[in-house]
Amino acid sequence: MKIMMIVAMDEQGNIGDNDELPWRLSKDMARFRNLTISDGFNAVIMGRKTWDSLPENYRPLPNRLNIVMSRNTSWKEEGAESALYPGRAIEIAYANGCEECWIIGGAQIYKMFLDRVEEVHMTRVHTSNSGNVIFPDVNWNDWSQETIEKTSKDDKNDFSTTYSRWSRNNEN
Repeated sequence: MKIMMIVAMDEQGNIGDNDELPWRLSKDMARFRNLTISDGFNAVIMGRKTWDSLPENYRPLPNRLNIVMSRNTSWKEEGAESALYPGRAIEIAYANGCEECWIIGGAQIYKMFLDRVEEVHMTRVHTSNSGNVIFPDVNWNDWSQETIEKTSKDDKNDFSTTYSRWSRNNEN
């Protein structure tokens, strides 16, 4: 099972503003959906605050196994599996036959899984100071970047963006 991360961040690494996305990017939301669903049965792993930030009519995220990380061992929501620690979340995805496991946030969850992911799918939003939730520090020298797509601002996308796939360098 391949474990990947997907994130949108501004030039300073902001990924959220309190418990919301700080921008409207229709093209990026469509990419998120297409990547995390893909051609197989996949899991999305998120924190409880990220789960709560999803509009109710999108919870659980359709056509994906939703796994929510929570310190509250009695947390339960229809359509979601809960996990207390990263290894358990991965076990749930594996036991359910998932082909891909996508880490979708927030900041604490990204930090917990950074050492376990093979790829980071990043949308760099070309703006700054757009939030108060920051992506964890990463030594990007340990990764290789492939730029996939650049988009311009328009009536459905608040800012121009660059979408890249970062792959962990092989250790020698």
